[in-house]
Amino acid sequence: MRAIVKAISILLLLVNGTGAVYGGYQLITDPSGSKLQMPLSFLERSPFHNYLIPGIILILVNGIFSLITFSTIFLKTKNYPWFIIAQGVLLCGWIFIQMILLQMFYAPLHATFLIIGACLIVCGWYLKRTETKLR
Repeated sequence: MRAIVKAISILLLLVNGTGAVYGGYQLITDPSGSKLQMPLSFLERSPFHNYLIPGIILILVNGIFSLITFSTIFLKTKNYPWFIIAQGVLLCGWIFIQMILLQMFYAPLHATFLIIGACLIVCGWYLKRTETKLR
């Protein structure tokens, strides 16, 4: 079971990480959001005038950190389950803040990534719990 949970974590981290790197890069290189078909009107109720800062945050927090977390699994870093939990918390936090700032809930996107974040938290918790029992 532990191997399955680890494989699920790896898959979710890759989905989140690659998507966030791609999306963040697109927002940084085109802060108008037009490459991703995201109108600037989405930001009317937020403190941002364009997508540059959100793109930077996205690429760092959900892109690069997901890929670092992915690496900790393969490097068998002692505390890799905590990295998985942290990435799940960061992803859920990112989505909640996004929904608050945009004052909208786009079900296909937001629900999917909230579920991925929750699954990462559960997977990390399970891996940490079973690791402790193995010692």
